[in-house]
Amino acid sequence: LDLQTKFMRKLVFDVVEKTSTNFTVTGLKNISPEKPYLFISNHRDIILDSAILQAVLNKNNFPTTEITFGSNLMSNPLIIDFGKANRMFKVNRGGNPREILKNSQILSAYIRHTITEKKVSVWIAQRNGRTKNGDDKTEVALLKMLNMSGKHSINENFNELNIIPVTISYELEPCCAEKVNEVYISQTQKYIKMPNEDFTSIVKGLTEQKGEINLTFGKQIKINNEQMSVKDIIKEISVKIDNTIYSNYNFWKYNFIAFDLLNNSSEYMNFYNKNDIDKFFNYKEKIVNKIKGNKFEITDIFLKIYANPLENAKLKK
Repeated sequence: LDLQTKFMRKLVFDVVEKTSTNFTVTGLKNISPEKPYLFISNHRDIILDSAILQAVLNKNNFPTTEITFGSNLMSNPLIIDFGKANRMFKVNRGGNPREILKNSQILSAYIRHTITEKKVSVWIAQRNGRTKNGDDKTEVALLKMLNMSGKHSINENFNELNIIPVTISYELEPCCAEKVNEVYISQTQKYIKMPNEDFTSIVKGLTEQKGEINLTFGKQIKINNEQMSVKDIIKEISVKIDNTIYSNYNFWKYNFIAFDLLNNSSEYMNFYNKNDIDKFFNYKEKIVNKIKGNKFEITDIFLKIYANPLENAKLKK
């Protein structure tokens, strides 16, 4: 494992160095090397979100984690090898309702066993697939799946997993044009992926410029609400995770500009200047012009990718 970890760490930090202008980590004080965690993260890049976390843990003398990886991504031998080197385990996606239930039970039991028995941490995305519209939300289905394998009260079931919300922020959205295109098409029809589309996204994610990157570890989520129904407790946990992710999001000039443009406001005008606006418009044009369709709608989707994280942080419950 040691050789793999060192090799992967070097590879990941090389990618970060080549594709970002600055990389920062916050919140390491919220975790201990002695304790296994379930890291629940927002999800913006197929490979990098979890790979960066691994490299950061390793560099700071924390044990690395196991990582959930969708079976839909296992189409390319290179990805499978990368996955193995990064301690990824397959999550079976799709199937009929019975298969979905069975797969959820297996996954739930495996995650709980890994954390409580093997004492090894696990990384999982807060949702199925990447956030495409900038609006990071923890899926209730994910939390229901985690609760399936619990043997105790719902409070204990979640508390023994030691949940840490993780926020990854990229100044420039990975695969931005592809995400805008997918959201645009999805408004009127089912979006069908091209063969090899995931692989292309992985390569773009590893090679495109991202501006600044920040990774933040939030405080552990603690539950103690015996009085509420299971449904309400699960809802409350999802809100706690979301709010932690929102408040730990790092904002840059493009977030402020996009928010002001969308809301026709000057609320954040102190955070940017005329030169920043010109740069942003050039970048916006480059993205919007790649996509066929109604330019007003496409621009709106693009702006929301950058404005939504700020909107969420403001509206935090």
